[in-house]
Parts: sequence; C-alpha cells; structure tokens
Amino acid sequence: MVARKDIWRVGIAHAPLDQLLRAGTLKGTAVTWLPDLPPLQFAADPFGIRRDGNLYIFQEIYDYRDRLGKIEALTLDSSFKILDRRLVLQEPWHLSYPFLIEDGGETYMLPEAHRSGRLTLYRAVNFPKQWSAVQTIELDQVPIDATPLFYNGLWWMFYTPATTRLEKVSALHVAFAKQLTGPWTPHPLNPVRFDASSARPGGTPVIRDGGIILPVQDCTKTYGGAMRALNIHKLTPDAFEATASEVIGAPDTSGGFDDGFHTLSAAGALTLVDVKRFELSAHTLALDVRHFLRKTLGRRGR
Repeated sequence: MVARKDIWRVGIAHAPLDQLLRAGTLKGTAVTWLPDLPPLQFAADPFGIRRDGNLYIFQEIYDYRDRLGKIEALTLDSSFKILDRRLVLQEPWHLSYPFLIEDGGETYMLPEAHRSGRLTLYRAVNFPKQWSAVQTIELDQVPIDATPLFYNGLWWMFYTPATTRLEKVSALHVAFAKQLTGPWTPHPLNPVRFDASSARPGGTPVIRDGGIILPVQDCTKTYGGAMRALNIHKLTPDAFEATASEVIGAPDTSGGFDDGFHTLSAAGALTLVDVKRFELSAHTLALDVRHFLRKTLGRRGR
C-alpha cells in the first residue's frame, strides 16, 4: 500500500519552445501557473493552440478516486484569464497526453490510451468542444505518448511500447507513413534507443538545422522526473542516430512542485509545461486504506 501520490500542475512559460531548448533551462523564465485542482486530483500533459487571440489548452485531468484520466480543454484570453473550461473527451479507459495536430485544414488529437489496446486519432468536429474518432493507427506495439511529426516528406511517430514497466520509459520506437492516417511502417531498428534517461516522448518535436529535437522524459529516478532534449541527427526509413542533452532546468517558480517535470509543448510564442510534487497526506492515506479494504474484502468474497 503506497500512500504517496504524484500531483501535477500546468504552467505557461513565456518563451517559445525552441528558445528554451537552446538555453537548456527554464530557470529565470516567467511562468503563469494554472489553478491547482482539489485534493486527490491533478492536471498534466498540456498541449495548446493559439487561435483568434485565445490560447486553447488541452490537458489530462486525473482523479485518484476513480483512477481514470480524461481530457479537458481550457480557453484563455490574451492575459491568460480562463474564459471556459470543460471536459471534451472521455472514454471507458484512461486518456492522457492529448497531442494536437493540424493537417489539411483539420485539427486532430492523438491522446495516449494504451489501456484501450490501441491508438485512436480524433478529429475536431466543433473545436474545441467536440471530437470524433476517425482512425485507429496500427503500430508494432500498443504505444505510449505517441508523438507525430511531418519531416522530409513523411510522417514520423515516436513512442514507447505498453509492454513492461521498463520498456514504457526506456524503449523508443519509431514508425513512418505517407499520411497521418497511415498505413504506418515500424522502423526496422526498433527500439531505436533504449535508455530510461532519454527515450519516452514528452512534448512537441522541433525541426532545427535539418535535424529533429524531441523533448523526452528522464525517468531514471522517478516517472517524469526531468526533461532532456533528444537531438536526432539522422532519421530515414532505415537509419536512426541521436544524442541526448543534459537535463533541462525546470522552472524555478513552481511553488514547491519540484519532484518532476515531464512536458514541453509548443503553443506559438509560448511553451506549456507541467511539474509535480509528491503528496503524502490524510487524503492519500485514507484513499489507499479504502482501496486496500476493497481488494481484501473482494478476495475473501470469492
């Protein structure tokens, strides 16, 4: 029985992603933090789009009482005042990492949903409120934190497999396709990288000087413990070469949320981030006691 919980919060860094990746740190960067959720709940995995003077942020919201992630959309004005927030996507399974794609005049979302056993692409029917499933993307493994990018005439997908606990944070896989909807071809070198410090995707890839910079999570000490930049020097259908940066400095205004940092996503001239703290409280203790008793009584009843 483990009472300590990861509690995440989301912030808006006042600098573009490429600038932060070049600097290798967010220390000294102004960050507007979004309101925290009530006890035993958190928001994480933010992705955003700027439109019509507003900032739209899509994020996972999670409640430890039902252990089921859902996707929420926030609409913020130019001064970051929240104009609207609402649930926009929920399924019988856990959802997180709502990666956003704009392609062919359409807006898509590719949320992480490995507990469904598949990866589903959603299209905005009425942005940002309504989304419809349009395609199941078939890969060599059920993916975690699938991160697409159009590069050198092909769509590329970066992800880790939902297999073992170690591979979830260590085994970087790649696939490629001519269209976002596929069909997708797994890279013959998969896993192209095996390293818990720099494999699991954590945000928006950036194309710079002909190469790719992929934000990745450093999970060596804890899940989502820190961020690095994976500098991909060569990416073709039969080759992959990359090196990882040093740890990227987390924001220094996180208000005590200094136990983890696992998203860097671009939103125009802004960058969305999330940070975490470990919480051990009467709320977490009581919750775990209830879960323990339910499991124990359930086993005795069989």
